[in-house]
Amino acid sequence: MPPHFRARPTTDFAREALFNILTNHFNFRGVKVLDLFSGTGSIGYEFASRGAVKIDMIEIDKGYTDFIKKTAERLGFEQINVYHHDVFKLIPRLKDKYDIIFADPPYDLGRIPEIPGLIFNNNLPEKYGWFILEHGKNYDFSGYTHFKELRKYGSVHFSVFVLTPRSPLSRERGGLRG
Repeated sequence: MPPHFRARPTTDFAREALFNILTNHFNFRGVKVLDLFSGTGSIGYEFASRGAVKIDMIEIDKGYTDFIKKTAERLGFEQINVYHHDVFKLIPRLKDKYDIIFADPPYDLGRIPEIPGLIFNNNLPEKYGWFILEHGKNYDFSGYTHFKELRKYGSVHFSVFVLTPRSPLSRERGGLRG
């Protein structure tokens, strides 16, 4: 990451824990991912390296989007699409559905509580899709519709939401483990 970047990337410890959880629920080969507030792109690169077929990344800072594009090209990740846009303005215009949606907004962003509603009201998750919201300790999403669980890794909190809970015996889509 260039030294002048102000991003707060997900810590290596938290990122590893997140992907351990996801690996138990998803076969990454074939999944479609939406990465919101992409920052340096580290989460999107992880998905690409694990075989996700499509990763749409949205970041408002032009310097970061340029960095992500160059890095994805250098790594040969052709499945990464980067959009320089405001997440709140672009989400209502998205038409695709995603197996995994990840959002890592700035912890001091006042609109964090709006994000789960924005995701589900715009029908972005696939039937058994997950939405993971990274946030600081000041938020509690346990009362929200579709909330599944909270995972804490130091100062990093992941609230996990699901559109439709899966039966442990089902094998609905190729991208899901079951």
